[in-house]
Amino acid sequence: MFGFGVPELLIVGTIVMLIFGVGRLPELGASVGEAIGGFRKAVDGKDHVALNPQKDLNA
Repeated sequence: MFGFGVPELLIVGTIVMLIFGVGRLPELGASVGEAIGGFRKAVDGKDHVALNPQKDLNA
């Protein structure tokens, strides 16, 4: 995983807790999760918007 071992991840986690505080970690995790989900949708093309939508002929 990008050359990070357990000691490095613990150091990064400690720094994140010092910067953001323990109370904001769930909020930070949720926002990072939403960002990753949005990025995956964009890469997969699931948020594609049709430039020339079909008109409803039954209307």
